Amino acid sequence: MMTIHREGYKIISVTIFGLAAMNFAFIYIFPSLSHYQNVLLLISLFIFLSVVSFFRKPIRRIFVDDTKIIAPADGKIVAIEEVYEPEYFKDKRLQVSVFMSPSNVHINWMPVSGKIEYVKYHPGKFLVAWHPKCSTENERNTIVIQDEEGDEILVRQIAGFLARRIVSYPTVGQELEQGNEFGFIKFGSRVDLFLPIDAQIEVEMGQKVKGNKTILATLP
Repeated sequence: MMTIHREGYKIISVTIFGLAAMNFAFIYIFPSLSHYQNVLLLISLFIFLSVVSFFRKPIRRIFVDDTKIIAPADGKIVAIEEVYEPEYFKDKRLQVSVFMSPSNVHINWMPVSGKIEYVKYHPGKFLVAWHPKCSTENERNTIVIQDEEGDEILVRQIAGFLARRIVSYPTVGQELEQGNEFGFIKFGSRVDLFLPIDAQIEVEMGQKVKGNKTILATLP
């Protein structure tokens, strides 16, 4: 079952108005070109359905397991590596990255339950989401979650070449449950997770994952 996400209401409304105006204007200016009117109508229908599909909101069961880290987004695993995280931890962490294509659901879900310890937005570039430097140079938003055991998980929403709008809902001090929505990235991008170095990774490079369903890692 699917619904439309609230982030899409305005864009869908503008799309309907714009496409309708364009079609009526074409019919008014070129009343005898019925063939081209039908082609324009079909193109408009395709654009409308594509926009609606992008903002679809699947109804998924809330996954709650304090020892598991679930995928924060739909997409494909494009990075699993030990890296130095310079913004918050300033030490080595396990990075797991999920690339979201324009065809994926673009809701972001909480990978663990816990308290929001840190939120910071960074303006930046719009490199393609698989570029090695996109995690540190692109427009991005960083969120750090501390679970009840004291482990901290960093989640970074990253804008890509097409994504020009990152939406983030949490505030510092807020308590959220695993599986709650924490944001939305419009028109394709990437989400990076920085996990404790001793976390056990449960996915492989290139694997397709489902937000709020696929287990990415197990905490020790």
